[in-house]
Amino acid sequence: MASGFFAILDDIASLMDDVAVTSKIATRKTAGILGDDLAVNAEKATGFLSTRELPVLWAITKGSLINKLIIVPIALILNVFFPIAIKVFLVLGGIYLAFEGAEKIVEYFFHRKKPGHEVIEEREEKNGDVEKAKIKSAITTDFILSIEIVIIALGAVLDRSLTIQILTVSVVALLATIGVYGIVALIVRMDDTGYRLIKYSNDKGLWSTLGHLLVKSLPLVIKFLSVIGTIALILVSGGIFVHNIEYLHHILPNIPSILKEFVIGLAVGLIAVGIFTVAKRMFSSGTATNH
Repeated sequence: MASGFFAILDDIASLMDDVAVTSKIATRKTAGILGDDLAVNAEKATGFLSTRELPVLWAITKGSLINKLIIVPIALILNVFFPIAIKVFLVLGGIYLAFEGAEKIVEYFFHRKKPGHEVIEEREEKNGDVEKAKIKSAITTDFILSIEIVIIALGAVLDRSLTIQILTVSVVALLATIGVYGIVALIVRMDDTGYRLIKYSNDKGLWSTLGHLLVKSLPLVIKFLSVIGTIALILVSGGIFVHNIEYLHHILPNIPSILKEFVIGLAVGLIAVGIFTVAKRMFSSGTATNH
């Protein structure tokens, strides 16, 4: 009886060793998309009032965990019974990411906010509907990026048993959420940490210098992440199109893959923005005519 019990423990230990190895491999393969995920979500989780940053981030984190709980079992089931569906969902998600990235670029160049809007924006942030809309947008984007992370992680263990696949993909999904949003939480609280260091040191010495550096760096970090996050949306979407659409995979063979992915992602995004804008105007004019 005791020998049977220890045999079970040995099997569990062996399984955990296998999962640790496969998780390390899968995490390495998803490193690029995790970096994009961090940039995109850090940009989306900033811009709120200081008192609302952590509650908003926690709401997005919970939404991300729910996304993973939905995506992981569906991906595993589809991989067994209907693998082509994964590719379809990836491409549709890529269109959404390309749209988001292109929309930000179009807004920056053609719809820039005029000076003096800052106070209005701060008042608007107090509106629960605005906050909920931003949280919903962040969770939707996380959903698309989570699909990509789960698919890449699953692809790294397709030759292993179903048990290993389930555990590996689950571990990578959990690490992705905790790691990404843990780092985002540290970023959005940089200024508060800086103010506390300044207060703690009575605005003197090394701690005070570090505090001022953190406070002054946050706007630059947020702006940097905003730019990187937008580029990441375009690159991730372009990568999805290039790797999952055979025709796009073979065009422009002589240019670097990262440039090709950006060009294709931006092109699809601009087309999506154009279609959305025209459809929105047609719907608005139709509604106005009916009234």
